[in-house]
Amino acid sequence: MKLSKEIGIDLGTANILIYVKGEGIVVNEPSVVTINTETNRPVAVGEEAREMLGKTPGKLQAIRPLKDGVIADFQITEIMLTHFINKLNLKGIFSRPTILICCPSNITSIEKSAIQDVALRCGAKKVYIEEEPKVAAIGAGLDISKPSGNMVIDIGGGTTDIAVLSLGDIVTSQSLKIAGDKMDQDIIKYVKDKYKLLIGESTAEEIKVNIGCAVDADESNTFEVRGRDLVTGLPKTITMNETETQEALKETCETILISSKQVLEQTPPELSADIVNKGIFLTGGGALLKNLDKFMERRLLVPVFVADEPLDCVAEGCGVMLENTEYLQ
Repeated sequence: MKLSKEIGIDLGTANILIYVKGEGIVVNEPSVVTINTETNRPVAVGEEAREMLGKTPGKLQAIRPLKDGVIADFQITEIMLTHFINKLNLKGIFSRPTILICCPSNITSIEKSAIQDVALRCGAKKVYIEEEPKVAAIGAGLDISKPSGNMVIDIGGGTTDIAVLSLGDIVTSQSLKIAGDKMDQDIIKYVKDKYKLLIGESTAEEIKVNIGCAVDADESNTFEVRGRDLVTGLPKTITMNETETQEALKETCETILISSKQVLEQTPPELSADIVNKGIFLTGGGALLKNLDKFMERRLLVPVFVADEPLDCVAEGCGVMLENTEYLQ
């Protein structure tokens, strides 16, 4: 007889990661679903659907069901979760999985119960909901159970969660709807204003990944950008360098910095002392932005580190929590 499985889900705006207890991370795919609008049936889910973003013909639509870290389209989220959970083939004879789902730290109780409903409908026996920065901190290898301060800045696709943790819980936190997706939008706007060139979200993300930079840009680092010329309406190629992305992303980096400052200002002095000692950890995809740690460190005057595998922190944290159930409320 197979006992019921325990799985952790990092339900991100950009990617969905699923951790199965005893197996590690088994799913890591983009949170995108392509549906046929005539039949309302899913055509593709995950990586396959992401490749269709911005390239679909009339009756197909590639949808990202999560916006700003919150479920914007329930039906599609359910299709996506059901797809991945079924793919894992977890249902034993008598068993329905226990699911731990992570969400941004400031979502409302209505949004929480909505996420719970979706998970239960996907066949979960029990659903736990945990706050992302807390899980990310555990996944980054911080021991948050002790009475000492840890600070995490989790920059995802839709939200940035900034939190100070102690004794296994969040002491002060802020959640911003400004993160990786906003950076892509900044780049789109910058290219449009400066070069009169229209580019799509996928291209903007490529620019961010290849030459995105927060500070100390290297001008010799360039990237070819293709899009549609707004003046002639024809396809056109330009070359961008790191200095330009630094310019484009300045405002977003600044906003994340200001919020981090505010969280630090609300932190009890004893915990602040611990943070100066240990430093601040950056997790999530945004942590991969070149020199973001330097940018934060200079302005906050506290050491800033990028976690080892920033993209997997939340999923790994789910794993740790499932192994040690005393973390779960």
